[in-house]
Amino acid sequence: GPGQRPAGRGVALPAGPDLRHFLRAAAAGQPGSSPELPPEAGSTPGAPKVYLETYGCQMNVNDTEIAWAILQKNGYARTKELDEADVVLLVTCSVREKAEQAIWNRLQHLRALKARRPQARAPLRIGILGCMAERLKEEILHREKLVDVVAGPDAYRDLPRLLAVAESGQQAANVLLSLDETYADILPVQTSAGGTTAFVSIMRGCDNMCSYCIVPFTRGRERSRPIASILQEVRMLSDQGVKEVTLLGQNVNSFRDLSEVQFKSVAAPGLSRGFSTVYKAKQGGLRFAHLLDQVSRIDPEMRIRFTSPHPKDFPDEASVLQLIQERHNICKQLHLPAQSGSTRVLEAMRRGYTREAYLELVHHVRDSIPGVSLSSDFIAGFCGETEEDHQQTVSLLREVRYNVGFLFAYSMRQKTRAHHRLQDDVPADVKKRRLEQLIATFREEAARANAALVGQAQLVLVEGPSKRSASELCGRNDGNIKVIFPDAELEDAAECGAPGRAQPGDYVMVKVTSASSQTLRGVPLCRTTLSRAAASH
Repeated sequence: GPGQRPAGRGVALPAGPDLRHFLRAAAAGQPGSSPELPPEAGSTPGAPKVYLETYGCQMNVNDTEIAWAILQKNGYARTKELDEADVVLLVTCSVREKAEQAIWNRLQHLRALKARRPQARAPLRIGILGCMAERLKEEILHREKLVDVVAGPDAYRDLPRLLAVAESGQQAANVLLSLDETYADILPVQTSAGGTTAFVSIMRGCDNMCSYCIVPFTRGRERSRPIASILQEVRMLSDQGVKEVTLLGQNVNSFRDLSEVQFKSVAAPGLSRGFSTVYKAKQGGLRFAHLLDQVSRIDPEMRIRFTSPHPKDFPDEASVLQLIQERHNICKQLHLPAQSGSTRVLEAMRRGYTREAYLELVHHVRDSIPGVSLSSDFIAGFCGETEEDHQQTVSLLREVRYNVGFLFAYSMRQKTRAHHRLQDDVPADVKKRRLEQLIATFREEAARANAALVGQAQLVLVEGPSKRSASELCGRNDGNIKVIFPDAELEDAAECGAPGRAQPGDYVMVKVTSASSQTLRGVPLCRTTLSRAAASH
């Protein structure tokens, strides 16, 4: 494949995203730096202090937790204050040019910080981790002499050694991609605010090779984490009081755990009708439906979500859809990344489906899971996209009416098939106009979809105070739509106990009074539980 280098254990290659800056990821341009941190467990006085900053998708938030778990075991302390840090690590994103530019800009700021550091203190060490490290190792080391450590997504175990090399004044790098690294034995140290929701990585890499996508080259081949280690992590989160877990992978419904020998020869599932794939069907292993079934049984009061699936991997037997419909704690919400509404563009993107096949899947999903909430990703201005192709995407947005959308202008990435074979021929101003039209269309339709919920009672998992008003609380409904409601004394539906205010991690029944394209507002009715709400539904 293009850009291959013989690597130690395995050679890096194929994949495809669809995780597209999903959910509450640190927005590409803003440092999603260290949130509230627990007191340092077992860190010794005088331990080197590390400051971690996360850019890009939720995968990177998870990777930050893994890197920190490894460093913590090796005697590092963590700090929220940049000025206190001995080591600054940026977990980076390469999905678009803008995401990489944010890192180059941040490095200029760190250059000044490094220069200002008092002589009496050990020199500040700076590390670039993740996808940009993988994609641009040489350029980072040569262009920015201030970078001491470069570590790709499969090299986090090597961080203590790399930092030790950096201590001696040399630059240190490891961007080997692996065929089997899943960090299965490393329990990430959760740092998300409030501890109500958590993300659990179930696989790494991707084999889809969509023509626009850099992920195969930055995150390597697809490999799944053993189910036993995923269940262990979810149980631990349940014990800590976490109320919502999102299973995370670049392509979750091609998950297959091959670690248990007796399941190695199970037949590969068929693709959905009208879908094709560029890679050979994978034999054997325990599939995603089995994992989802097991995870949903751990805690009846814990909501389960997952992202991102690939439309082509919803098998006809629909066991995943059936589980979503049957289990009260699996959210009735699906991310179905379309990318375009034009069959011609979808073919150029190597997505493996036509517009018609995608729409058939949407109807099948809506028939199987009444009331399902749908989200999607779209790219405006891909190579060769005509005005007619663009209008087909506009009409797809109208026809499907998504509740949540992630829309971006196309950004050509080196190494991808599009870079080798296609022309990035849609002018920047045309991309911008098309993107604005897609966003406007999405918002109109989402506002209509959300307006249909006015007057209904929605079960909301409370995440904390609203950002805009301390007198209001904010949470999400089953469909992953933000719901804001007044913080008031509430009866508890489950007990005859005294009324009380809802806390983060509580479930509250809220009657929706108004809606926009982004949020629902309502009045709280009572505190309740997930099981009780499901039983009374």
